[in-house]
Parts: sequence; structure tokens; C-alpha cells
Amino acid sequence: MEQNQFRVSLQKEQLVFSSAHFITFNGNICETLHGHNYGLRCEVIGPLDENGYVVDFIALRDALAEIVGRLDHHMLLPTEHPTIQVCQTGEEIEVRFESKRWIFPVDDCVLLPIQNTTAELIAEWIGKQLIATTRDKLGDNLETIIVAVDENNGQWGECELGWNQS
Repeated sequence: MEQNQFRVSLQKEQLVFSSAHFITFNGNICETLHGHNYGLRCEVIGPLDENGYVVDFIALRDALAEIVGRLDHHMLLPTEHPTIQVCQTGEEIEVRFESKRWIFPVDDCVLLPIQNTTAELIAEWIGKQLIATTRDKLGDNLETIIVAVDENNGQWGECELGWNQS
């Protein structure tokens, strides 16, 4: 017997964050430092529970709002990039890429364990944070989450993650 698939989708005005970043591409091209007003959308796929819903919208919204709140008004820096060095010394973060060098206050930065601060990799990081922080609350019955980050009014980077991934 075929089982129906259910999903909830959440895209709210409060699920936005303004952050600065830069990315590298084609080996040694580095964008200039710039910022975006990012938007977030999240879908959760899974069976219906005893209440007839996949997940509580409010619990999902609040968990996502907490995660994006950590990114809001910060400089997003990748710590796993092969040629960008990110070092903390006291109250400063020093970032180097080839001949470029930036210094930021520690409190103004979020160090992300990703290779590049692309919308796709930020979406993956948010999805992993969501799973890690809500699995106990939302349970193990969920199947998949899809997190999408909009960096420029219609330019979305998405990541689909299995809910029970290791």
C-alpha cells in the first residue's frame, strides 16, 4: 500500500539575517567584502504524528529564528577553506587570503566550519544546526529537511539533509 508523503514549509518575515561575507572561486579569485539581507525557507518531510501534523510550526520557527539570530549582523567566515586562514588573537580575528588581510573584532564574527560562505553551504550549516538542536524536541520520525538561503531576492542556495544523518 502506498503511503502519502507530508511536508511543512516555513518562510517567515522574522527568518532573515543581515550578514557580511566574501567568497572565493576559480581557485584564486576573491570577492570584495559585501553583505546581504538573507532570507530563509525550510521544509520538513515526514509522517503525520498523532496530532495530524509533521512538525509543530511554532517549534520549527522558533528553532530557526534562534539559529539565524546568531548570524544576524555578523561577518561570516569559513574555517575549512583550503587557502583562507582565519586566526583569533585576543579580541581580534585575522583573515588572510593571498595578499589580502582583514581584521575584525571577535564579537562581530561567526566562524563557520564550512569551506566557503556560499548560500548553499550556509544552508547546509543551518540545516545541521537545526537537526542538532531540535532532534530531542522534534523526535526521530522526521525524514528530510530542506533548507534554502536566499542571498539576493530570488537567488536561492538549497541543501537537503536526512533528518537522522550522523
